[in-house]
Amino acid sequence: MGMSPAAYKSRLGPGRQALGSVGRCRRRCSLGSPRRRCRPVPAPPPWPRPRPRPSRSPCPPPLHHPHGFCRRGPGAGLTMPTESGAENADRAAAQVGTAAASAVATAAPAGGGPDPEASSASLGRHLSRLGWPQVKRLDALLSEPIPIHGRGNFPTLSVQPRQIVQVVRSRLEEQGLRVHGVRLHGSAASHVLHPESGLGYKDLDLVFRVDLRSEASFQLTKEVVLACLLDFLPAGVSRAKITPLTLKEAYVQKLVKVCTDTDRWSLISLSNKSGKNVELKFVDSVRRQFEFSVDSFQIILDSLLLFGQCSSTPMSEAFHPTVTGESLYGDFTEALAHLRHRVIATRSPEEIRGGGLLKYCHLLVRGFRPQPCTDVRALQRYMCSRFFIDFPDLVEQQRTLERYLEAHFSGADSARRYACLVTLHRVVNESTVCLMSHERRQTLDLIATLALQAPKGLCLPLSITTSPPCSLCWPGPTPIPPGCRVTDSDPGQKGWGFPGWSGAFRSVWKT
Repeated sequence: MGMSPAAYKSRLGPGRQALGSVGRCRRRCSLGSPRRRCRPVPAPPPWPRPRPRPSRSPCPPPLHHPHGFCRRGPGAGLTMPTESGAENADRAAAQVGTAAASAVATAAPAGGGPDPEASSASLGRHLSRLGWPQVKRLDALLSEPIPIHGRGNFPTLSVQPRQIVQVVRSRLEEQGLRVHGVRLHGSAASHVLHPESGLGYKDLDLVFRVDLRSEASFQLTKEVVLACLLDFLPAGVSRAKITPLTLKEAYVQKLVKVCTDTDRWSLISLSNKSGKNVELKFVDSVRRQFEFSVDSFQIILDSLLLFGQCSSTPMSEAFHPTVTGESLYGDFTEALAHLRHRVIATRSPEEIRGGGLLKYCHLLVRGFRPQPCTDVRALQRYMCSRFFIDFPDLVEQQRTLERYLEAHFSGADSARRYACLVTLHRVVNESTVCLMSHERRQTLDLIATLALQAPKGLCLPLSITTSPPCSLCWPGPTPIPPGCRVTDSDPGQKGWGFPGWSGAFRSVWKT
């Protein structure tokens, strides 16, 4: 039953009328039109009351402010954060550099890991202070004499890495080229942080941060290094007729110069027959300096070198300089955890020269494994694609493989060369998508040939060969190198070898 206008009006309350519905009904009655039932119009919601203005609360600390930066005192208020956050990074780097240059003696924690307080926001997530055991290992590494072997009749130089750094740095600054800092980089830095990783180190990478704005700066770095080699010659050697070109041919193994829009750096590698080369790298700018998180560490050496020059008191656990480490991967704690637990992690492998493919196989042989959340197939495809983009020619691929094997699997580690080549063969066979079939087959044959030329006793455990048969396992006559014999064993028998096409294991052994 409908509701009368009077009843509806009384329901709306005093001072309110349903003007639309009541007016329409009265007009219909006066004109004689048939009367319709009036629908009740819902009451309008009460007018929203203005919210009370919140009182101004004190600004939270800058590190926890949700919108960016905050200041206290005169002119307090919010400032717009920068787009890239470069101001924070520069400010943190300046604080670390000041602390390192002052060589403050601090008491380190008893454990071998970095100082937990150093990983706070004051240093940044990519920075951390080293503990006393790490500082002690770093000092021993810089104090150990390294032989620099000369070609021909040139004598062998025995030089400490700290001597090379100090002499090169002082000479550069005398010539007007400022050195912003010196760092230890690569596998040597990883060894200092965690020597039980199983990686060890071969090269000693020393990075000098300098300004290389002109061709004269590149030339100056080379001339200074060669002049320092002349000073390191033994006392009885005549220096009268020795020229810089002669020193370069005698002691320099590799000389690299890169000058592009994004990369400006040069490298001078001093020769060592055991593979432990001293590499001096002068960097103005470089797009990427690491391949995986486990080799992304850099240790700032300025405080330790300054401590050795200024302090006559020997270092101890209670009195040693503050040494800072940095992870170019991003998070120092995460990268150090990867190193300790043997985890393979990287970012944008397509940006790495060679794709990091050889290093990836090297880590697999050393017992490292990818993160569980990693898409291994996609990661390997990226690596293979970049490798064949950078090394498209078969001759260049062979030269690159031979150099890498000689640099990382010589001496006591030569027993792992075969395992690395078989792992590389499997990865290339499974993940190469950018080559034609005949090009892919040529590369696989090259890797198989190098594997057969591996030194004595280089056979691979069955646990590694979990992939389907590859061209290392020939279905027909196998090319056997001289002095080798072929044995077939039962598939259920535990031993060494790789699976053949017929289900048995065909192994090549040195006789």
